[in-house]
Amino acid sequence: MEQTTDNKFELLKGDKVLWSVIILISLLSVFPVYSASSNLEYIVNNGTTTGHVFKHIIFVFIGLGIMRFVGTVKYEYIGKLSSILLLFTIGLLLITMFTGQKIEGASASRWLKIPGTPISFQPSSFAYLMLIIYLCRYLTKRIKRERVPIENIVYIFGPILIVFGLVAKDNGSTALMIMMVSIIILIIGQLAWQYVAGFISLSVVFIVMFLVVALNTNLMGGNRVHTWMSRIETFTSSKKTADVEDESIKAKNYQVMQAKAAIVHGGFNGIGPGKSALKQTLPQSVSDFIFAIIVEEYGWMGAFVLVSLYMIMIIRIVMIASKMPAFFGSLLVLAIGLMIFIQLSVNIAVAVNLIPVTGQPLPLISYGGTSMLVTYIQLGIILNVSSRIQVFDEEGLGKRQSLEEINDIA
Repeated sequence: MEQTTDNKFELLKGDKVLWSVIILISLLSVFPVYSASSNLEYIVNNGTTTGHVFKHIIFVFIGLGIMRFVGTVKYEYIGKLSSILLLFTIGLLLITMFTGQKIEGASASRWLKIPGTPISFQPSSFAYLMLIIYLCRYLTKRIKRERVPIENIVYIFGPILIVFGLVAKDNGSTALMIMMVSIIILIIGQLAWQYVAGFISLSVVFIVMFLVVALNTNLMGGNRVHTWMSRIETFTSSKKTADVEDESIKAKNYQVMQAKAAIVHGGFNGIGPGKSALKQTLPQSVSDFIFAIIVEEYGWMGAFVLVSLYMIMIIRIVMIASKMPAFFGSLLVLAIGLMIFIQLSVNIAVAVNLIPVTGQPLPLISYGGTSMLVTYIQLGIILNVSSRIQVFDEEGLGKRQSLEEINDIA
């Protein structure tokens, strides 16, 4: 009887609190997307509001299905496939560099179209995830082992810089996030400090060379470095004085000004679901700036509830990492949790004008397929690891691992 109970199908496999938070945020996302997508219909002249919200709901259900499927595959297998998948996504990034497409309403060629279909996706999101999984596994396999410098250059620094360089041309904010998360993983993964310091120095040199080449030559045609510099200049100019008189700065700062107006308009209680007055004038209101629309319609109270749900998610992720006895599983959960936390922090910080404008969506909320599906894959891996905690305890592995066990488990 006990054996039957152990083998029965479990729909919500893994941490139940995390499952509940994910489902709740996913369901709540329908309301701001439905409201803000009217911008796409009436301003961008792209589809209908009903069509966009229906597409969003489809992606939510597909994402939840993918998340559940990922939860059934042992995370160790995902780790073992990460090197192959990383090479594959790097290949996709190279193809995107030469044949990438622009999506209406965006200026960067970040999307790759699947031949014979109307489907486009962003390879950078998948490359980012595969790189992080690869680093977690490689560091686990080589933890506390002596490495010659060339080994670190080829197997650690090389992949990071390659992915960074391929992504940076069209997506500077994601490239910086890749670099930031990678360095933190190197530290948590117990790479020797002299190598971490050396990589940081090497990265600074690499980034400076990238900027110099992009700004002063035509070797990287179509790069967005000038756009980044313009956004930083606009951000710093707007911070110097609350009353910006320069019309050119006002024009460049239009998105931020509309977002701030939406937040102020919402106040404490908000003006009500679907009643946003600024969703039609705020560019990217359904994706990058959807947090401003949420505040306008649901007020600071609604924003507080949403941020609280995100904080519960992050806390549960940290708890899962702390309970997982396997070093690889723990490091992987922390790394993915860090990716999600940085992304949502950047999105909210842009909306409230704490940092320059970037193109980062709000996890599980913003309209858009690639980022949403990657987030569900990330959460699926975390739920996968959480479901294994009890298994490790039952197999007598729920204790601190030796170096041999750590190296072998990945």
